[in-house]
Amino acid sequence: MNAEVRELPLFPLRAVLFPGGPLPLRIFEPRYLDLVSRCLREQSGFAVVLIGEGEEAAGAVSFAATGTEARIVDFDRLDDGLLGIRCIGLERVRVVEAWRDPDGLNRGRVMDIAADRVVPVPAEQAWLGEVVRRVLAEAGEAYAQVAVRDDAGWIGNRLAEILPLSLADRQLLLEMTDPVERLAALEPAVSREQP
Repeated sequence: MNAEVRELPLFPLRAVLFPGGPLPLRIFEPRYLDLVSRCLREQSGFAVVLIGEGEEAAGAVSFAATGTEARIVDFDRLDDGLLGIRCIGLERVRVVEAWRDPDGLNRGRVMDIAADRVVPVPAEQAWLGEVVRRVLAEAGEAYAQVAVRDDAGWIGNRLAEILPLSLADRQLLLEMTDPVERLAALEPAVSREQP
């Protein structure tokens, strides 16, 4: 794990973003419009963290210490006039210090969490990869910019995104450091007959 601490804007949401996963957002608040502009100009990212208390628009009171750095990959003006951005999750980060700027934007010092080691899906769980491939084939545009892989970490992250899990369960899965353990934790939630 790289022990270097760096500063990132924090984007508290009622969502858990996984490495390699998509995140569409509708942006309307000035502080987040400025954030998007800065990220595009500097080709930088921001950390998505799960809200513990508070509201997305009004300002989070608390949020999870583990999140995922997001990078904007596309943007456009939506039919309702708001700015739509599409992001991809990069790697997990741990927030070691957080504060709120005068404009209400959350910022923090973060440490990168080591990426999942790349290991094959265990043979007895290979069927989980087939479930993911079938679902993503029907997901259309949502996963259009997601690079497809076949390792245990990638399959587990996609399952954690697409299964109907609570936000607390998703957060626990994000915080797991062993991709094979993450797959094992997800397996009971998947039916072999799922479309």
